[in-house]
Amino acid sequence: MAQAICAALQQSSEAFLEYVAVFAFHSDQFVLPLPPGHSFPMAKYRLLRDAVQDTLPGIRVTEAPPASEGELALAHDPAWIGAVLEGTTSAAQQREIGFPWSERMVERSRRSVGATVAAARAALLGGEALAANLAGGTHHAYAHKGSGYCVFNDVAVAARLMQAEWHRHHRKLLRVIVIDLDVHQGNGTASIFHDDPTVFTLSLHGARNFPFRKEASDLDVELPDGCENAAYLQALDTALDTAFARHTEGPPALAFYLAGADPHENDRLGRLKITSAGLAERDRRVLATLRARRIPVALSMAGGYGRDLAVTVEVQRQTLALALQHWQACREEPGWGRRGTMEESAA
Repeated sequence: MAQAICAALQQSSEAFLEYVAVFAFHSDQFVLPLPPGHSFPMAKYRLLRDAVQDTLPGIRVTEAPPASEGELALAHDPAWIGAVLEGTTSAAQQREIGFPWSERMVERSRRSVGATVAAARAALLGGEALAANLAGGTHHAYAHKGSGYCVFNDVAVAARLMQAEWHRHHRKLLRVIVIDLDVHQGNGTASIFHDDPTVFTLSLHGARNFPFRKEASDLDVELPDGCENAAYLQALDTALDTAFARHTEGPPALAFYLAGADPHENDRLGRLKITSAGLAERDRRVLATLRARRIPVALSMAGGYGRDLAVTVEVQRQTLALALQHWQACREEPGWGRRGTMEESAA
């Protein structure tokens, strides 16, 4: 191990960073041609990447690969995939998504899924305790349609692909937990995994917020408008305890954490009153829970629609800073692999 580090140092500082850095994947180069006044904060993603690269040298930012049609088909109907890729979505379907169809929309959607796939693969199979998507969390996409700024469901595709790859490598079932703390319920994710006991879906969200017709997750926790830090964190603690207590047939070996910034008090769509400090404590508690159980995690940023976009970017940068601390703590604990995850995780 020491010889490998010395060799990396001698080769170049870049090689050393490759060895010690958390991997984060981005797709912000695909900017959608949205009409003036559109509510989606497209600029947020490049601003976040710039903030990470400027302030968090321990995170290595890499362009995300596109998800293949075969990968998308693990969670989506072929008819929906074809309509998106071929540009035959109807006006009504585009309105439900919230984006007009364009080639950039297709590529961005494929890369957003690809980023979560890459993060999950790095966390589970690549020797990492954690890896991140600087976007993602497209939890409103169903198997047969998109909705709420979500075209394809990145977590659903990545979860099923990791289950397939894990089985190929280990000939064992991979149980997955989705911890969705975006302020909006993960209705698409809940629908896709409704009859799948191998994927546990937890959603902590605003009771009166979008989507107004909610699906049944394995565990839904609804929060009232104006919910503040103390009640929010108490609900989170109870939800995490309940979720893991329900894993009676075996613990999950991979987590997807949707760390939405939209519960923040500054968010124009959130309707909650969680401060930046409250969201930092949220992230610490989720990551500590996963570290205590030695569960690798693929992190995504999910929603964030701040009245002041700089506040949203800082909340998400804060999440990534805490994720870096989590990764470093995992690497220092005995029993974890070279870069943080267990070498024989659930093997």
